[in-house]
Amino acid sequence: MAVSRPTDKSDEVQRAPRARMTGTQRRLQLIEVARGLFAERGFDATTIEEIAQRAGVSKPIVYEHFGGKEGLYAVVVDREMETLLEMVTSSLSKNRSLYRIQQVALALLTYMEDRTDGFRILVRGDSANTSDTTTYSSLLNDAISQVEHLLAGDFERRGFDPELAPLYAQALVGMVSVTAQWWLDVREPSKEVVAAHLVNLCWNGLTRLDPNPELVGPDHVEPDHRPTDAD
Repeated sequence: MAVSRPTDKSDEVQRAPRARMTGTQRRLQLIEVARGLFAERGFDATTIEEIAQRAGVSKPIVYEHFGGKEGLYAVVVDREMETLLEMVTSSLSKNRSLYRIQQVALALLTYMEDRTDGFRILVRGDSANTSDTTTYSSLLNDAISQVEHLLAGDFERRGFDPELAPLYAQALVGMVSVTAQWWLDVREPSKEVVAAHLVNLCWNGLTRLDPNPELVGPDHVEPDHRPTDAD
């Protein structure tokens, strides 16, 4: 007499009913899937077949939405640039000088924390016939230009040489960017602590470091302190 064997759930592939996506939903899904693969493997090593397989669709669906891998990559880069540029620009265009620098550092750190895949794609800068304007370096150049404009006004009001603003803008943005990339790998200390210390160095200089810097509020008023002979 044959003995029936209990059904082994591992022998069955359990599939949840898949809801039909709208065209917009499918496009967004493909962008998110591609972003993960591009960040993980780079543009050249990623294939349309892998993107389609991970998304659970056929290759023609990907071609229908983006025309090919180059088109999909360009959309991914454009979206990441738009997100990061909005965060940085918003931080630069509001509030007082010290708080503004702090918010720029926090914006970059937050973007890197929340959208690590996107940031890795921008920094990698793979070639996919995308516009020269859609690169991380071009975004930094935009940030430098805005910081330069802000510093020039501050320098002039304080009696400093505004011609030096480009030099200081390069130094400030470069320091924040390089430190942020280092933090992406270690994730310690918290981004708030990193931002506070970055601003501490930017604002006070090595000779006037605050041993316990803290983030400031948007209404913080900076003292108009100038070095004296006693310093």
